[in-house]
Amino acid sequence: MPYFLVLLPFLFFSCEREERTLVVQPPSAQEASLPQVSDLAPGPQHNKAPSVSNPDENNSWMMAEGKRFYEAYNCVGCHAHGGGGMGPPLMDEKWIYGHEPQQVYATIVEGRPNGMPSFRGKISNDQLWEIVAYVRSLSGLTNQWAANARDDHIKGAPPPNSVPEGTPHNSSEPQP
Repeated sequence: MPYFLVLLPFLFFSCEREERTLVVQPPSAQEASLPQVSDLAPGPQHNKAPSVSNPDENNSWMMAEGKRFYEAYNCVGCHAHGGGGMGPPLMDEKWIYGHEPQQVYATIVEGRPNGMPSFRGKISNDQLWEIVAYVRSLSGLTNQWAANARDDHIKGAPPPNSVPEGTPHNSSEPQP
């Protein structure tokens, strides 16, 4: 037993303690990676996006559907009924991110900083174009004589103010 007591301190001192050395990364690896920033900026765009035609822009029924989706997806919560609430108004001539159909489409799909959420994957492509047509119609950017979607006997006569202008003549003159 005394022999064991003499060896006990040597056993404790002879055991090596585990050493952990931290691996120091080179300075370039420690720098935070910065997110990529797009070149999108408010104001006039100098490099125009390729022109995209909106098939729903000249169809009154599609614009009406756009209004329905505008309300259903709660666009009215921020933009009111075009006049602007806490979001920018859509009835004036000042468009921060552009008024072209593809720019409005991109705004809805991608969202914008400071409040506009992205609707990517939440709204179908057809519904998006219908909303774009409605939003553009709020500030008069679409054809005010958009064609009625119905092309059957129920369509009726065109409104009086859209009939081609006639040539006035006196009732005493012979008519051709």
